[in-house]
Amino acid sequence: MSETYGLLAEFSTPEALMHAAEEAYAAGFRQMDGYAPFPVEGLPEALGKKNRLPLLVLIGGIIGGLGAYFMEWYANAISYPINIGGRPTNSWPSFIPITFELTVLCAGLTAFFASFALNGLPRPHHPLFSIPEFDRASQDRFFLCIETKDPKFHPNETRAFLQQLNPVSITEVPE
Repeated sequence: MSETYGLLAEFSTPEALMHAAEEAYAAGFRQMDGYAPFPVEGLPEALGKKNRLPLLVLIGGIIGGLGAYFMEWYANAISYPINIGGRPTNSWPSFIPITFELTVLCAGLTAFFASFALNGLPRPHHPLFSIPEFDRASQDRFFLCIETKDPKFHPNETRAFLQQLNPVSITEVPE
């Protein structure tokens, strides 16, 4: 007997998926995910998902901007000061273009790499790929998967809970 990844409930409308996600979260399930062929407004919040990407991008941009400014200040005021036209060595207006560019560069690189890391990529195979019905997640069906690693997960009780939500079908997902 193989390990079980979770229970997959199939729904025919986004409203049914939203209702199921809200009910599952209210029932205490936390290790679950929703799958839909298009973005469903409010689904991440209903699943209890938090998006940390904007904060990480802000931190990356701030680090890039401060690093660029410090690099220019150190090079022009400490390491190799040159008197150019009587201007001060710490001439902040001349530092702004490169500071801006490195802020944008570091924020963009942080967004790229953090989105990969937060999404768990690269992941060439997922247990849900072995379920034939899951192909419709990119066409016209909506799925809610409650994983076995959830502390509240018990095979029979979770199946009974999902059955109360009137899904089209419930499938056991092998690991």
